[in-house]
Amino acid sequence: MTASRPHALFSFGTLRDERVQTALFGRPVPSSPASLAGYTTRPLPITDQAVIAASGLDVHLTLERKIGAVVEGAVLRLTDQELAAADAYEVDDYARRRVLLSSGESAWAYLDAKPLRSAARIVIVGDSIAYGRCDPRGGWAARLAAAHIAGNEAEHRVFNLAIPGSTLTDVSEQTPALLAPRLPDTVLVAAGINDSALPLPASQAPRDGLAQVADSLGSLAATALSHNARLVVAGPLWVDEERTGDYEGLRFTRARALALRECMQSWCDANHVDYLDMWEPLRGNPDLFVDGLHPTSEGHQALYRHLEALSR
Repeated sequence: MTASRPHALFSFGTLRDERVQTALFGRPVPSSPASLAGYTTRPLPITDQAVIAASGLDVHLTLERKIGAVVEGAVLRLTDQELAAADAYEVDDYARRRVLLSSGESAWAYLDAKPLRSAARIVIVGDSIAYGRCDPRGGWAARLAAAHIAGNEAEHRVFNLAIPGSTLTDVSEQTPALLAPRLPDTVLVAAGINDSALPLPASQAPRDGLAQVADSLGSLAATALSHNARLVVAGPLWVDEERTGDYEGLRFTRARALALRECMQSWCDANHVDYLDMWEPLRGNPDLFVDGLHPTSEGHQALYRHLEALSR
């Protein structure tokens, strides 16, 4: 791969067609056979007339996770401009994400834009909120697990490995040793609020956890990719700071939670990683919190409904 064609894009569908390449890039592009393990395909109806005109098809394929399956395709070698043209060609049902090819090469691929819809085996790593503290039903994660497994009991799994009190740094350090025996195709990270906390008294010099967020997410992205798993990042919840007060020597504020939200979302956007915004479901609803930080059972139910809607 030369410096002028820095992007490897795995294609299993219409982008392999020289007619489509000529329409998009002005000419056929360099390519070579490749395969992607752990995936299968399913049909996706297309309504965008420009895409139909370029491909001649109103049904394309999208990828779905399946242990033991393999999708055969090709790696296209693209310039910056050609990759942008490919992005414009793909409809909103697709999102460009990193995958690990059977050869061991990392490449871009267009996956289902809703990451949990195409998942089979999900590992959740996070903090006390993901763990389900204050909810005897196990929080939003337990509800997600029940629904996901019920959808396909033979193949779907959810492993909740969240640990109360964890920061993103903790999660990034603990996760590599946890993934291999669980064969994940999706790593759902639900942590970060502890990184936003400030020590009391306020005059004490803090270690600003927000400064470490990008490094921690980068480490988690590399860990997930090494298992050919898709990284999905759940953002922080709204904080009822009038009730958090002195929480075990820490102070949680809405301003810091918002700063964390912006930092996580910006990193995900820049690195083509899925971000699930969890702010709105509980915003302005203090009755859905036990202590201003941890949701009640009803709060967790609202969070689950939000995640379910994002997965349809």
